[in-house]
Amino acid sequence: MLNFKSLNDYAMKKIILSISVAIILVACSSISVSYDYDKNANFSTYKTYGYTPEALALGIGDLNRDRLLTAIDAEMAARGFTKSDSPDALVDLIVKAQERTQATATNTGGYYGRYGWGGGMSTTTINYDQYVDGTLFVNFIDKSTEKMVWQGRATKTLDEDASPEKKETNIKNAVKMIFTKFPVKPTSTK
Repeated sequence: MLNFKSLNDYAMKKIILSISVAIILVACSSISVSYDYDKNANFSTYKTYGYTPEALALGIGDLNRDRLLTAIDAEMAARGFTKSDSPDALVDLIVKAQERTQATATNTGGYYGRYGWGGGMSTTTINYDQYVDGTLFVNFIDKSTEKMVWQGRATKTLDEDASPEKKETNIKNAVKMIFTKFPVKPTSTK
């Protein structure tokens, strides 16, 4: 004879665990950040910065490029850097987009028996979701040696239907998260 109380407790625990895992995955999947740097670089010698011609011509659309440059200018200013036509360091930007497909299988039917799954008809449905992951690379280059001394990277699933306000917020957040790994810490609290 089946014990419905223990089966209901088991099912409820499984549902709570599934919801908890889903919440954690959603929270962790927003922006992924990584960085690398030259351990021998003396970042205290850099006082001014400018952009590479490639960064200024970044092919992401004028509005988003302006949002991105404004966010980087704010982070650089917070760290005491001054924008200059003859800078100590150059900031280069690279944006990559990768289309991805995620398959999710859902089983329906069947029934629980005393020791787990029992018999009966079941159906498996597979749903395919396509999305685009965008990655922003921010490269900090010593102008005198033309050597990259730091690189920060952020990856996030893009929302192409986002409002202009949401796009600006997303770009600011991504740049802020990238710069948390920058060797020069903020000197002001802007």
